[in-house]
Amino acid sequence: MRLTSIAQVPDALHPGYDPAGHGVGIVHLGLGAFHKAHQAALTDLALTAGGGDWRILGVSLRSPKASQELAPQNGLFTLIEKGAEGSSARVIGSIADAICSAGDPEPTLHAMAAEGTKIVSLTVTEKAYGLNRATLGCDPKHPAVAADLANPQAPQGVLGLLTEALRRRHAAGLAPFTVLCCDNLPENGTLLRGAVVDFARKVDPALADWIAATVAFPSTMVDRITPAATDATLAEAQALTGTEDHAAVETERFVQWVVEDNFPLGRPAWEAAGVIFTKDVPAFEAMKLRMLNGAHSMLAYAGFHAGLPLVRDVMAHAPLAALVHRHLAAAAATLPAIPGIDLAAYAAALAARFENPGIAHETFQIAMDGSEKMPQRIFAAVEDARTRGVDIRPFAFATAAWARHISMATHDCTPYELRDPRAKELRTMAEGKEADAIVTALRAASFIPAALSADMAFWTTVEGILAEMLFEPMIDVIAREAT
Repeated sequence: MRLTSIAQVPDALHPGYDPAGHGVGIVHLGLGAFHKAHQAALTDLALTAGGGDWRILGVSLRSPKASQELAPQNGLFTLIEKGAEGSSARVIGSIADAICSAGDPEPTLHAMAAEGTKIVSLTVTEKAYGLNRATLGCDPKHPAVAADLANPQAPQGVLGLLTEALRRRHAAGLAPFTVLCCDNLPENGTLLRGAVVDFARKVDPALADWIAATVAFPSTMVDRITPAATDATLAEAQALTGTEDHAAVETERFVQWVVEDNFPLGRPAWEAAGVIFTKDVPAFEAMKLRMLNGAHSMLAYAGFHAGLPLVRDVMAHAPLAALVHRHLAAAAATLPAIPGIDLAAYAAALAARFENPGIAHETFQIAMDGSEKMPQRIFAAVEDARTRGVDIRPFAFATAAWARHISMATHDCTPYELRDPRAKELRTMAEGKEADAIVTALRAASFIPAALSADMAFWTTVEGILAEMLFEPMIDVIAREAT
């Protein structure tokens, strides 16, 4: 029997409030496992502590799978938290309903424009936004952006949905909702604000001025390792709750959310769930991007090609684990001090999280979308490393491992798919080529910062490591690098 009532699970697993007694105050775009394990889980704790009409309407933008799983369960799902000591479960009640906007955006726009909606939050990945970092605006060549500019009142993309919903609220005389980006983008609130205003200006300049003057776009930093749910996830949920649950997710016990406190229409009592409110979100972003995400990217490319399918397998392999610790230390050394944060302790905590035996986080999954991730996770650290006298070899090793991945070489692995929004461009740059040609092509790529492109010593180091990776087993390159 599927989970259709909280009464079906043991009392100890119930939310600490009656979900039916709380209205919807948040519309979330991008209803995936991470949102359920992070924002929905923390909002569930906030509802327990502070109540209020802060339940969530979850919106899938493309596939109806997530909404089809949650809707028959009245939005309820099992959150499995896993650590070295084992697994525990609780039922999350913060999601009131789930819909899919693909093909018919009207229900989503209606919900976003509703007076009760105070916050629209997003976890959609960078490539879904259609951002132009260089101009802090939108990219009119992005397929979703172009389509929505052509038909702005029936949008399918993120920027179009936000703009049209805000237009409807403005026309109705309603205050705008707060736009809360929860994706791994540096200064994500500022970046998204620029893109929405730019998109709106191409549709209605007066609307763009109103958005720029009145809409809050607080920046955030999010962190919780959340693997994709599998059949094993669903089986464990049933074992822990005694109830079949098609929407269960698994995650680590650690969770962090750092938020700029700028919510004109109010917000849930997230501080009761441990959320950190600060005026300096960028400092936390840089810490997470360079240390957690940067080390993740390095170990993903090196680990996948060394035959280590999971992050925990990487940490059980002593030479590669040593390189993970090396990378964490180097990344920490590029960062300014953050009051109240011990970077050495943070690095140790990250290593422990990577070792978590209960989390089956695939290196191949982390290796996705490298051209979008490497600039902020690895490349941005190199200039600061130079300024601070930090050894750049850890960042060169990570870059070489990524370049080896985009080469599509199969001398030490079976054929694999290059999952990246620039896959065609990257394959042209790297497939079947030698190290010097790959480095030359990468240095000229649009996503490589100009200062880094000019750093010949860095690229010479990359080329030397890459030359080994292209012709030797990755496991041997790692062993030599770690000595």
